[in-house]
Amino acid sequence: MDDNLPPAQAATFALPGHSILAIEGADAVRFAHAQFMSDVAALADGHWHWSGWLTPKGRVIALFALLRFDAQSLWLLLLDADADALRAALQRFVFRSKVVLAVRDDRHVTGTFTTPAAATGSRIGAADGVELDMGTPESPRRLSIGDRGASVDEHALARWNAFDLSHGLPRLGATQSGQWTPQQLSLDRLRAYSVKKGCYPGQEIVARTHFLGQAKRGLALFDTAAAVAEGTEVRAGEQVLGTVVSVATQAARSIVLAVLPLERDAASMLLAGNLELHERALLDGLAR
Repeated sequence: MDDNLPPAQAATFALPGHSILAIEGADAVRFAHAQFMSDVAALADGHWHWSGWLTPKGRVIALFALLRFDAQSLWLLLLDADADALRAALQRFVFRSKVVLAVRDDRHVTGTFTTPAAATGSRIGAADGVELDMGTPESPRRLSIGDRGASVDEHALARWNAFDLSHGLPRLGATQSGQWTPQQLSLDRLRAYSVKKGCYPGQEIVARTHFLGQAKRGLALFDTAAAVAEGTEVRAGEQVLGTVVSVATQAARSIVLAVLPLERDAASMLLAGNLELHERALLDGLAR
């Protein structure tokens, strides 16, 4: 999809599905470090990185940007997960920890295809609220979190979602939550998980897969000539090779992320349903 920016697309637009879950209190970092797959304790104040929450079997329930303002204040920027449901699920593990989990319904998440005013890389910006650098040097994107919303621009939103997928950031809808390990989603490309920190839900499986070299599947990126649904099987002839995980559709065409074997015949024609898949190289630049 074309990343050239028409003048009209410099406008700010809403990012529906994005939401904020705050973790506040004296034990905020300790609690998050014990629950999430990234090294929260090593994250500097005023910075963010990709992270996620796993099932005990090491499957990704939710993928998010974790913002650390200071040792007592963290935000999870949820891309697709239900903030209320995640808050309720995490609440079961608070026990005596001095933390408060709160969905920030008063915060609105918006995007624009412009260079951030203050944020750069993993550094959080404070320009009319909170801003994150969600782009690359070649293709800038600014994500803002503030008290003012914006209207939905379907064309801009489709382009935003396609950018995510093209750069290896899977968007996990309800049907794909809890289905895949971090390695199967190639989240090492985003530096979204740690194999060196202490225990967290699913850590044993993640670490064993890493250190024993047992990762046999990962993400692959494709174009299709028409829309395709998440969860669709990917086939080579009669053989089922994998599954469509994330889809971004624009003008009936789709950008598709699928989990497939890392070793496969590159010459084989792949189909999702009856649609031919045209493979593209995953782009870099969204690791933080």
